[in-house]
Amino acid sequence: MKKTLSSRARLATGGAVLAAVAAGTFGTVAANASAPEAAQDSAVSAAPAAAAGKRDTTTSTHLTIDAATEAARAALKAAGKEGQRVTVAVVDRNGNTILTMRGDGAGPQSYESAEKKAYTAVSWNAPTSELEGRLENAPNLKDIPGTLFLGGGVPVTAGKAPIAGIGVAGAPSGTLDEKFARAGAAALN
Repeated sequence: MKKTLSSRARLATGGAVLAAVAAGTFGTVAANASAPEAAQDSAVSAAPAAAAGKRDTTTSTHLTIDAATEAARAALKAAGKEGQRVTVAVVDRNGNTILTMRGDGAGPQSYESAEKKAYTAVSWNAPTSELEGRLENAPNLKDIPGTLFLGGGVPVTAGKAPIAGIGVAGAPSGTLDEKFARAGAAALN
C-alpha cells in the first residue's frame, strides 16, 4: 500500500531538503573563503608548471601598437586628402583587432566593415579586391564569419608571411578604400 503525503507535508519536506543543501553549500564556500592565505598559496604553488620543449613552440611576428597607429594615421591622411571620411582598422596575424580609428564624419557601418576587411586580408594574405573575384568560383567563402569580400583590405607581410591586415571602409568604392589601405601599409616600409 502506497502512502501519500499531503501538500503541506511535501512542502515541509522539500523546504527541509533545500535548507540542508543550502547549508552544506554555504558551509563549503565559507570554509574555503576563511582558509588562511598561506594554505591557499601553498595549494596553488604545489602544482608544477608544464614546460614546453623547443619543438613544441613557434614564434611569430606582430606589428607594434605604434606601427599599427602609424599605418592607420597614414590611411586616414590619404583619405582626407581626397575628402573621404573613412574608418581604418588594423588586425594582427590572428585577426585580433589592434586598433580601429574612425575618421571624422565616417559612417557608422564603416567601423565593422573596416575590421572585417582587415581580417579577410590577413586571413588569405591577399588584398580583398583580389579575393572578391574568388567568390565567382567559391560563393560560399562569403559565409565565413567575420569576413567581408569587398575592396579595401590589404595584408601586411614580413618575409612573405602575413603579420597584419589593414582595412578601410567608408569611401564610395572599394577601389578608393583599398588605395587608402595601401597608403597605410606603405607607411610601414
